[in-house]
Amino acid sequence: MSRHPTSTRAGTRTRTRPPAALALPALVAVAFLLLPLVGILTRTEWSDLGTHLTSPGVVEALRLSLVVSFWALGLSLLLGVPLAWLLARVEFKGKAFVRSLVLLPMVLPPTVGGVALLLGFGRRGLLGPWLEDSFGITLPFHTSGAVLAATFVAMPFLVISLEGALGGLKQSYEDTAASLGAAPVRVFFSVTLPMVGPGLVAGAALTWARALGEFGATITFAGNLPGTTQTLPLQVYLLLQDSPEAATSVSLLLLAIAMAVLIALRGRWTGTPAVAREAAVARPTPAEEASPAPSASPSPAPVAAPPSSSARPVTAPDTPGGAGGGPSDGGRWPLHAAVTGFTRLTLDAPPGTTIAVVGENGAGKTTLLRALLGLTPRARAELRLGDADVTALPPHRRQVAWVPQDGALFPHLSALANTAYGLRARRVPRAEARRAAQQWLDRLGVGHLAHRKPGQLSGGQAQRVALARALAARPRLLLLDEPLASLDQATRAHVRHMLRTHLAGFGGVCLIVTHDPVEAVSLADRVLVLADGRALQEAPPAEVTRHPRSPWVARMLGRNAWPGTASAEGLALPSGGRLVVAETLPEGAEALAIIGPEAVSVHRDRPGGSPRNVWPGTVREITSVGSRLRVLVGSVDVPDLVAEITPEAAAELGLADGSSVWTSVKATEVTLVRL
Repeated sequence: MSRHPTSTRAGTRTRTRPPAALALPALVAVAFLLLPLVGILTRTEWSDLGTHLTSPGVVEALRLSLVVSFWALGLSLLLGVPLAWLLARVEFKGKAFVRSLVLLPMVLPPTVGGVALLLGFGRRGLLGPWLEDSFGITLPFHTSGAVLAATFVAMPFLVISLEGALGGLKQSYEDTAASLGAAPVRVFFSVTLPMVGPGLVAGAALTWARALGEFGATITFAGNLPGTTQTLPLQVYLLLQDSPEAATSVSLLLLAIAMAVLIALRGRWTGTPAVAREAAVARPTPAEEASPAPSASPSPAPVAAPPSSSARPVTAPDTPGGAGGGPSDGGRWPLHAAVTGFTRLTLDAPPGTTIAVVGENGAGKTTLLRALLGLTPRARAELRLGDADVTALPPHRRQVAWVPQDGALFPHLSALANTAYGLRARRVPRAEARRAAQQWLDRLGVGHLAHRKPGQLSGGQAQRVALARALAARPRLLLLDEPLASLDQATRAHVRHMLRTHLAGFGGVCLIVTHDPVEAVSLADRVLVLADGRALQEAPPAEVTRHPRSPWVARMLGRNAWPGTASAEGLALPSGGRLVVAETLPEGAEALAIIGPEAVSVHRDRPGGSPRNVWPGTVREITSVGSRLRVLVGSVDVPDLVAEITPEAAAELGLADGSSVWTSVKATEVTLVRL
């Protein structure tokens, strides 16, 4: 057998025996790479190793190598980090050329790189004469020239490693930080850099090791002057001519340094964002999720209530009404938004309104939220919150808070620090911001988890922390992108109740993107239906439930929805069939027929009596919904029809997949909605 399991336990890897045609060349490759290293180890004069490494010339060359390599690392960090961010985050013309330019020193012969540096920065180069005449700076044959040469060949390692890490970092973290009031520079240093730490460390280590071992560009551009440009690799080159044993000892030192760097990196050459490591941290059990918080009151106060803590109110220097108080501080912010671009609609809502945004994938829901945030070129929103026109303001100054579907909690910060982030971004003193953050966590029942990292929180706990973080920043507009989608049913019901309680007192407007009809009906005052970027319907949940104007919404609500054209008797269907209704529309009008699944009768034989809509069909699927069954019936005459019956009725009819049945619907049970 070619596969040999290492264990019978689930999740373990299997060990594959490689074919000989691949194994033998691979072993030769390993031997080819290993043999030179073994040569150094076997040819080293171990008894004289200390003498060779402590000789004045080697010590001076080592000192100079460390100076040059660390200066090169500093320059690489100063110039390479912004360049990596630009390549990873910004689209611009010539981006492929810039990336190729970054990679060029990695494939260019080092001596050619030295010649290029001479022609660019030398005394007869493009920039060299100006540097010498204006500032008295001469780079060739100077230590600064060695630094420049080392930076030229080593910086690409940092840029490529960091760009890879930035590319793997979800931009929702940075967008969320901006929505909490953090300026771009603060986002970069407080969120982006900490989260790409492994990539930055890996790139910096490789850059330093490459700069330490630089030879060709240095000797060509800076020369080989003892104490000035003669680094350790150049010292090895000279020792090979006079003292090969000493050259071997110094080579061993460089080899040991390089191996130490690689072992420390342990293969993380490109690095990965420091996201929450759920696999490594045990998630709390569902019982813990549902258990009451030790520090929270038995029934959390609504958002409109004053803080339960006895601490003095927190006041932000640049936000009216304070940073930590709720909407009871007097802030009331109606919404007016005119959105153009891919999503085209106008929104007007009084304070305290919650709007559920629904629509199928690609309808423009997320584009709408990002337009209100000012984060997308696909759409632009003329946005007024209260008396303030924030259209021209950058995202971090709009006071529009966003909670993405995954919460986007910053994994390197505790729940308390996450919640205080928006306040700190608005320059609220640290102690006051943390006190206000603790109050919000207490209100949402997760105050006892304040010092846990996001990777130690369950899904429901993380969503409550994300909501606390958004509300603590005192937004004037709150955007929730499917906040409950990743939760199980029990946790979803608990968090939905919590969310409904706290949104009841919110002084601004809240938009919730959802695919769940229960969320749309239970949380929202209005439902906005989008299709192809346009508002198809905006009405109270009860009206949308009774008269949905979108087939997708009707199906989301569990109803059958048949589009067609109004005729004298009812509705002419695209398939050629017809549907008889009790109340007709003007002939020729485009309409949508809404049929509740409970209004569909299922029979094994053609029914007699009053039903005017009768069709033969075949059972395609039977699913359980609570205590009832949903039967999907396909027919050649009409679109698929869903009926809802009891398990007893299904058993009596002997229904199974493939059963031939008849379905009937009374004309009075059909509602026509004009499109």
